[in-house]
Amino acid sequence: MNKLVCCVGSLCVLIGVPAAAQQPPAGKSLAATLEVYAFPKEGQSAEQQSKDEAACYEWAVSNTGSDPFEAQKEGEQAEQQAAEQTEAARRSTQGAGAKGAVRGAAAGALIGEIADDDAGKGAAYGAAAGAVAARRGARRASAGAEQQIEQQSASQQQATAEQIGNFKKAFSVCLEGKEYMVKY
Repeated sequence: MNKLVCCVGSLCVLIGVPAAAQQPPAGKSLAATLEVYAFPKEGQSAEQQSKDEAACYEWAVSNTGSDPFEAQKEGEQAEQQAAEQTEAARRSTQGAGAKGAVRGAAAGALIGEIADDDAGKGAAYGAAAGAVAARRGARRASAGAEQQIEQQSASQQQATAEQIGNFKKAFSVCLEGKEYMVKY
């Protein structure tokens, strides 16, 4: 971790800049990687702009409490987890019809025996009714679980977008303080 001095107005702070902030992807500045575009108003060199962006990155992380690269990774992990939960909810409905058929057959046999001394006929009707009812119930439960998972996922995505937006505001303010024209 390199140390840089970040000054905004008369306030100067010595900060450590992580390697990820120092080495943006080839051909892109750190700001451009974050979809923040900075133009040097005072003719700063590319090297100076890179240093200023790294310092502002660190300043924005410390002032917002969020790192956009980490937030993006967490968001991707949350999406993957939501997809896994949705699939697990779908799988949980498998076999519901067979379980319902067994319960229905038992109840139908009992009712058939009592009603007209034909347990087999009652079991067949009960099995069919039990299978249909169990499948419907399982589908409703699965749909409810999927809807809840989707709502949680949307809420997480919104929170991540808000964190990244707040970071970009702080990052931009810092760059503007260092005499860059900034748009995001």
